Amino acid sequence: MDPDQQVQHSLRLLFETFRRTGSASATVKAFHNQALLFPRRIFGGPQKGDLVWGSLGHCQVLRILHNPRYAGAFVFGRHHVRKRADGPSKIIRVAQTDWDTLIPGAHAGYLCWEDYEENQRRLHESAQAAGGDRRRSPAREGPALLQGLLLCGRCGGRMTVRYHVRDGRLSPDYLCQREGIEHARPLCQHIPGHGIDEAMGRVLVEAVSPVALEIALTVQQELQSRWEEADRLRLKQVERAQYEADLARRRYMRVDPDNRLVADSLEADWNSKLRTLTDTQQERERQREQDRQVLSDDQRAAILALATDFPRLWHDPNTPDRERKRMIRLLVEDVTLNRAENIIMQIRFRGGVSKTLTVPLPLNAWQQRATNPEVVREIDRLLEQNTYSQIAAILNGRPLLSGGGKPFTPAIVARIRREYSLTTRYDRLRKAGMLTLHEMATLLQVTPRRIRIWHRHEILRGHAYTDKNECLYEHPGDNPPCKAQGTKLSQRSLPNQVASTPTHECSVKRSPSDWAISLVASPIPLLQLQSCSRTRQ
Repeated sequence: MDPDQQVQHSLRLLFETFRRTGSASATVKAFHNQALLFPRRIFGGPQKGDLVWGSLGHCQVLRILHNPRYAGAFVFGRHHVRKRADGPSKIIRVAQTDWDTLIPGAHAGYLCWEDYEENQRRLHESAQAAGGDRRRSPAREGPALLQGLLLCGRCGGRMTVRYHVRDGRLSPDYLCQREGIEHARPLCQHIPGHGIDEAMGRVLVEAVSPVALEIALTVQQELQSRWEEADRLRLKQVERAQYEADLARRRYMRVDPDNRLVADSLEADWNSKLRTLTDTQQERERQREQDRQVLSDDQRAAILALATDFPRLWHDPNTPDRERKRMIRLLVEDVTLNRAENIIMQIRFRGGVSKTLTVPLPLNAWQQRATNPEVVREIDRLLEQNTYSQIAAILNGRPLLSGGGKPFTPAIVARIRREYSLTTRYDRLRKAGMLTLHEMATLLQVTPRRIRIWHRHEILRGHAYTDKNECLYEHPGDNPPCKAQGTKLSQRSLPNQVASTPTHECSVKRSPSDWAISLVASPIPLLQLQSCSRTRQ
């Protein structure tokens, strides 16, 4: 182990972060987000053996995780040199079973041998391009909750994820396409993932609720220890910067004042170390302030409340999909899917317990946009008495929505009427014996304009069949109206009221043609008619 305490703390934090995240990339991001530096030794050149601090790299993390010496083992023969046919040699990495020498526990290490082997297993699962099986990949940011856990129930291969946009958000599909890619064959299985993810969430909520309190305490202790460890490491950085600043000061104070060339160089080095010390102290204070904000009493209570109620934690919209995937990986080993009349899910939990679920196949796009049958029946009923715009207003007042999730409009009502082959209002009225405008005008021997005027003054009863007030008219019966009747149209309401109106009212203004017709058709005595004529003159 390195004698430098800060180096030891940095390495222990690296292994702890990988154990928590399960990903080398996530470990690099954790160090970057907390602005933590990582040590490395210079192995060549004039500064050989010097310890330098810089940002942590992905290759550096993988090299440390794969090195068994950090687990206290003595190893020889991890790499072999092979001579190539064209002359140069190449170095190849051999499997652990082919190492020449392996002695676990030969010296003190940063982790035990069992933890080292667990890290190798997790790295193997996370290696998406390593091996033909493509084992589970680390949890990522996409909404597919079962990413990397699915097995095909037909061929046994690993299923992959494909995303598409539906209603403005990503929706996953699970595919078994290895044979299709390798041998240009059709897809083995293609299963929409939205319903499967929802079913998996319900299973986890049912399974995890009894142990929620234990999870809450573990999460809170882990967060507290993580922040304390990071703060201790930042304190080591401050102490190192303080030591280097003091060392530069002592060097400057011991130099001969007359030797200005050396004194100026040492003074510049001292100023640089002081600036580094100031920056390190400020960075530590800034990170501690952020940690204090995260660890406030209110937020600690909120974390405890969420963790003690796993269903709330799972359904909380602020919970990232990546964290939900990590929750699933803590409980589930893998899931096998088989698509038939329904989707069969065989869930294998960690520890050997399994559970089988049957999920109905999702509806096609046209089925999802289909109008509710009850709404269709209601439109069919409303067509007896209403036009399209009236039906849309009635349905929106309930309120009801169309198959596309939108409010009703006359155009949507007309489209539903066509798609479901409902009888039009025009045909319904014709079937009830209604007459068209021209048929009514021919029957009464008047112009169509006269029919409209009588309808407007309720002398004739009409029923609109369009939103443009196009009507079909009821048969006038045995007492049809005629334009020889002498009362004002505004004073008439229905045909049966015409007979009760006095036909000798002289104040009615009529045209000469109307008087001529009245002279022939009216039963008024001739003397009364002449009297009315003299009075009018």
